[in-house]
Amino acid sequence: MAPSFSISDGSQSIDLSKLRGKVVVLNFWASWCAPCVEELPTLIELQRKMPQVAVIAISTDEDDGAYKRFLAEHHVDLTTIRDGEQRVNALYGSFRYPETYVIDQKGVLRRKFIGPQVWTSPEIVDYLTKLGG
Repeated sequence: MAPSFSISDGSQSIDLSKLRGKVVVLNFWASWCAPCVEELPTLIELQRKMPQVAVIAISTDEDDGAYKRFLAEHHVDLTTIRDGEQRVNALYGSFRYPETYVIDQKGVLRRKFIGPQVWTSPEIVDYLTKLGG
């Protein structure tokens, strides 16, 4: 099972257990991480192409101002939340970004991706579709 969590950053709240029944793509990133910035547009596009999949991006940025500026400058319109204390990524053992986990509808951790991905690639879209996304 994927480690369960509930987190709020003052403007957004996420409770993983409330996403049961959906395939979840859980991404850990930071605004200062060049590979994270590189893959972010494809995560946004994945969310547009597959609205039935919950794409959740958890930023590990400590600086709230830098995080909010980044979201505005890059027009990030997917579900993202800042975890400056890095509690959630610690639950998953992720400390090198980006790292992304695919969780199925029952809450089972199915796959871990290390490093930037092209989330709209036919292979990943096919994998998520077959998983039920």
